[in-house]
Amino acid sequence: QVRVRQSEGGLVQPGASLRLSCAALGHTNRKHAMGWFRQAPGKEGEEREFVASISWSGGTTFYADSVKDRFTISRTYGENTVYLQMNSLKPEDTAVYYCAAENHRDLRTASHYDFWGQGTQVTVSS
Repeated sequence: QVRVRQSEGGLVQPGASLRLSCAALGHTNRKHAMGWFRQAPGKEGEEREFVASISWSGGTTFYADSVKDRFTISRTYGENTVYLQMNSLKPEDTAVYYCAAENHRDLRTASHYDFWGQGTQVTVSS
């Protein structure tokens, strides 16, 4: 069984930066593709929105158009730890952010991931 543990989020002002981290624990000999998704206020009944994802090797990354050039996903080489560096944050980035692990299909689709973190709140407000 894989457990996904996320760092805390926070409250930041527009234009600020924040870094989230996530670790997939268990199955230490296996390297997992991992991704970040988010769910904005009032959209709890909808599928989680794709943010960014990274292959198990770190050689391939994907980004949603809304965060491209502002967010960067990376991973520690040889480990199941990923980071989401979020720069130039906007109020519309306010959401609960979820980390997911283990996907052998489309890394941009939430339903293709097997394991999920508990979610962490990121609020961007002045």
